[in-house]
Amino acid sequence: MIEFNKFGWMIKKELISLKRHPARLVSIIAFPIIMILLFGYGMGGDMTDLPIVVVSQSHGNLTDLTLDTIKSTETYHVVKVMDDQEKAEKMVDNGEVKAAIIMPKDYDDTNSSNQKAVTLYLDSSDQMASQILDSSTQSIFYRLSNMVASGSVTAISENSTATPTFSHQLNNFKDDISLHINRIYGNIKYIDFLVPAILGMTIMMSCMMGMGATIAGERETGELARLFMTPTSVATVIGGKIAAKLLIELVRALILIFMAILLFHVSIKGGVLQTFIVLVFGALCFVGFGIMLSARTKTQEDYAQIVMPFSMPMMFVSGVFYPIETMPWILQKLAYIFPLTYLNDAMRGIMLKGQSLGDVWFDLVILLGYTLVFFIIGVKRFNRDV
Repeated sequence: MIEFNKFGWMIKKELISLKRHPARLVSIIAFPIIMILLFGYGMGGDMTDLPIVVVSQSHGNLTDLTLDTIKSTETYHVVKVMDDQEKAEKMVDNGEVKAAIIMPKDYDDTNSSNQKAVTLYLDSSDQMASQILDSSTQSIFYRLSNMVASGSVTAISENSTATPTFSHQLNNFKDDISLHINRIYGNIKYIDFLVPAILGMTIMMSCMMGMGATIAGERETGELARLFMTPTSVATVIGGKIAAKLLIELVRALILIFMAILLFHVSIKGGVLQTFIVLVFGALCFVGFGIMLSARTKTQEDYAQIVMPFSMPMMFVSGVFYPIETMPWILQKLAYIFPLTYLNDAMRGIMLKGQSLGDVWFDLVILLGYTLVFFIIGVKRFNRDV
């Protein structure tokens, strides 16, 4: 039976306990604010200002009109207009831009009876961005083709709502302009786009939560204190825990990879071994992150409250579910602070683009750098006086 006369004292006791754990108190206040900001501004926003290049090999009214139309369309951010098609395609291949719109030499030739064959050279590994670019480019050249066919090449209103229907195929364009779409990585489904990042996110969550909670839990139960009563160095204790956790996570990574192949028929263009190696880099990084955060954490509850403001924003901002381009610019900049962004980029490079470890070396170097920083801070801050 509840003793109501003492009920208020119990509430006061719990509130005083929060005061003694300032990190937990800050997390309780900050976490809902962070999450509402992420959901409000970071999820499913309009995809605009996608970087592209335009290859213009002709001059004239139609070329000028086309360039003005492309530049005035919010979907695109025209990085450069050039006449070197090979260089433009290389920029797409290297991930500098999402697409290249290539207009041929006879694009403005009114005397030519041939179709003007425009090419959209598209990075299809970013499934959502490529879908938007595909739709917007079809819409623009659909309107232009009809205007050329009718002889009314005049300024196109930026707010024009003329768009092709779903059933309108490219071969239904008027004879004047045809649009060919070259998806350099083939047709990528959303599940193909999602799985590499889900693998990375799963490794992140299990490493951070598992490693940190283990150390905090052993500190809370006194098991860590008894371990340090033996003549064992901090580095040996932490090193042993890292090795054991890493072994567990690598087995988990293999299971994740094979289940993705078995259940969702996900193809890994760069090979299973290279995918596995990238996940090893990610596991090491996030194990180190867990050690760093748990270095002075006294209880598992404290650790759980501290880790959430790091793990949840990483999950939403690092491009797991939506491309980073859909987010406001401040969140786009923030994304490149988080190590999960680089793990996702490397995973998609290997699995979707068929890249090698050498191609994703920058992402791996960043992950390795974070790993060293996390381990150094974690070991130095580790409180042996448990």
